[in-house]
Amino acid sequence: MSKQNARRELEVPPIATSESDAVEAVRVWASPGHSQQVTLRTTWNDPGAWGLMLADIARHAVKAYTNEGRDPAEVLARIREMFEAEFANPTDTPIQLN
Repeated sequence: MSKQNARRELEVPPIATSESDAVEAVRVWASPGHSQQVTLRTTWNDPGAWGLMLADIARHAVKAYTNEGRDPAEVLARIREMFEAEFANPTDTPIQLN
């Protein structure tokens, strides 16, 4: 990986190389002032699995902000607040990229 990519892309997690049936389920790119771009596979038969994954992602985000000195309860409350706000009043409409 080049130095430029090292700053822009996250490292490949261990499961990607240790589990033969592991697949990348979602990739999100963000740029300040612009909508994020998401690429995903449905991956699971039960769409409810996405709810589990989104909750796991929120918990990982809370830990990351906590490591930077933020209050975990405040971080989680803000994530939940914006999650509900975005469902109530979407700021953009998903489009098919491919």
